[in-house]
Amino acid sequence: MTGGGPRLGTIVDRRSNGGGLSGSAGLYIVRDDEAERYYTFDYRQIVTEGFRTVRTGERVRFHIRAERPDQAEFVIRLDQPDPAECYQ
Repeated sequence: MTGGGPRLGTIVDRRSNGGGLSGSAGLYIVRDDEAERYYTFDYRQIVTEGFRTVRTGERVRFHIRAERPDQAEFVIRLDQPDPAECYQ
């Protein structure tokens, strides 16, 4: 499936490089829960009010980029962590 509405997925991996304009930013991999396909994205695609990061195993909602059907965009975290965890 390419384009279309929001998809649900799980973050399955994070690589230290491969994302961003120069390829030096972290790259995330999300598995579509329904279609069981994999998509990549970097921190610029994370929609958040706080830190632009996700963790392996987190559930997200995302869209598939129409011009790049192997990439996710507008990634939204569904499992928000307790803010106190960030300050331990």
